[in-house]
Amino acid sequence: MKTLFLLCGDVGCRGYESRQVYDKFLELKADWFDIKFTGCQGLCANGPILQVKPGDIFYQKVKSSDVFEILEKTQKNELVERLLYTDSETKKRYIRTDQVPFYKKQTKIILRTNGLINPKSIDDYIAMGGYAGLKKALTLQPENIVDEILKSGLRGRGGGGFPAGRKWEDVFNAFETPKYIICNGDEGDPGAFMDRSLMEGTPHVVLEGMTIAAFAVGSNEGFIYVRDEYPIAVRNLQKGIHDARKKGLLGENIFGSGFQFDIKIKRGAGAFVCGESSALMRSIEGKIGEPHEKHIHASEQGLWGKPTLLNNVETYANVPYIILNGAKNYKKMGTVDSPGTKVFSLVGKVRNAGLIEVEMGTTLREIIFEIGGGIVKNRPFKAVQTGGPSGGCIPSEYLDLPVDFDSLKAVGSIMGSGGMIVMDDCDCMVEVARYFTKFLMEESCGKCAPCREGLVQVYRILEGITQGRGSLEDLRKLKELGEYIASSSLCGLGRSAPNPLLSTLRYFEDEYIDHIKNKYCVAGVCKVLTKFEINIVKCTKCGLCFKACPVDAIKILDDGCYKIIEENCIRCGECRSACTFNAIRW
Repeated sequence: MKTLFLLCGDVGCRGYESRQVYDKFLELKADWFDIKFTGCQGLCANGPILQVKPGDIFYQKVKSSDVFEILEKTQKNELVERLLYTDSETKKRYIRTDQVPFYKKQTKIILRTNGLINPKSIDDYIAMGGYAGLKKALTLQPENIVDEILKSGLRGRGGGGFPAGRKWEDVFNAFETPKYIICNGDEGDPGAFMDRSLMEGTPHVVLEGMTIAAFAVGSNEGFIYVRDEYPIAVRNLQKGIHDARKKGLLGENIFGSGFQFDIKIKRGAGAFVCGESSALMRSIEGKIGEPHEKHIHASEQGLWGKPTLLNNVETYANVPYIILNGAKNYKKMGTVDSPGTKVFSLVGKVRNAGLIEVEMGTTLREIIFEIGGGIVKNRPFKAVQTGGPSGGCIPSEYLDLPVDFDSLKAVGSIMGSGGMIVMDDCDCMVEVARYFTKFLMEESCGKCAPCREGLVQVYRILEGITQGRGSLEDLRKLKELGEYIASSSLCGLGRSAPNPLLSTLRYFEDEYIDHIKNKYCVAGVCKVLTKFEINIVKCTKCGLCFKACPVDAIKILDDGCYKIIEENCIRCGECRSACTFNAIRW
């Protein structure tokens, strides 16, 4: 049996030069092993990631210079111990992938083949059970498939959490033809990369899910709307579509059943608002991508005025598993009202940043401190934002909150598509609200006044507060503006845009008051309201702050201690980031 090396080729690991590692394996190629360049393996912060099978040996931070040693020791059944995952707290080393804490608490359904196959190989996907769900579906009656999705309780993973089965049922019952299938891959949230990783790493699971959906509702034509900034996803999907056609899994007479269905890729228009369903469909039609009022659901009049089933990438990726294993088994995972698993991009001030998949109902504490490994440099946890730029910021008092659609909504946040940004005490919540408000203000289509004008006013007030020009009256104005925008905007972008503002006002109002009354930023982020100093009691004289300062604002004193010269300091915070002893105060 050949040894198989699985090397992560996703964007994160490519940034750590995994391509050079792959090329080195090819240079040293021998008959006794194979090397595969896979999709995302999850632990992006420690890339490049390499798994060795058999044995499930897990190596991290692999360099091209390590390859010869890895090959040599693998042949001798020895380990390259310095490349094993080491827990930063206990210093314990883990050999197997399933022993690493990051993976131990995860449940892989959507990502079950991601990181184990060559994304460009349909044969790899089929060898791991791919297209078995489609084959089974084609032996069933379409109404039975719709019923199974209804029974599964699958909720749309694009953000709203609407029951997927109800959409399928509406399109199935629609009389007008043709009917269309659309996959929303226009993932535009800052810090989010779940859909990208799926489309790049396992494109066939998306194609399979869409084809099952098409058979169930009676459609012969589908579109995948992919964000324009995802060229690798586009290439892998195009290759997947081409290969599926060659094998009779797309196109005419699929699996010899007589069913016909094909998929086209539509590249996004580059606008965040095109992730909204009505704007997305207008964009596919060649019109300006802006939302319109939904007096009639897309299931009745969607693309070109015809019945349309629109789900996001992850929703379709659930479908093959449900059809193959049954709704009853699917509902064993997650919670009663939010069954199944959810894929998240876990980023920010967390040690094990990366792509994760957990059962619905897993707590924030489990995600951040067990899977995520806790906060970088052991700083205090402050908040986590879920749901992208339209999500809310959840404070430490809710760390034991189960992550599901309804629980997040209850505390002023949303599931969104699955972005999760972790923050520590060095993050200013006023600045967080300002940053995301600016993003949403710039991405607003401008069609309705509450969103177009309201976000501009919110941004101006927040900008003033971060620059020391705020007043307590501003807090009343912000609350009124936020509530008005949320209640009167035309589409989902506008209605959820005030979430960062309203949630930070709800849980961190004291920070706003500090900015206004005391002209002080407790996080040391707002430059006008911050003054950095070195705590000589904590300072170890290591000089890291001195080396990190970009403007030579730190001087060495006669006793070897360091001092920040205030008039030279630009308050960039590089000294604080470099200090590992928390000796920089502000």
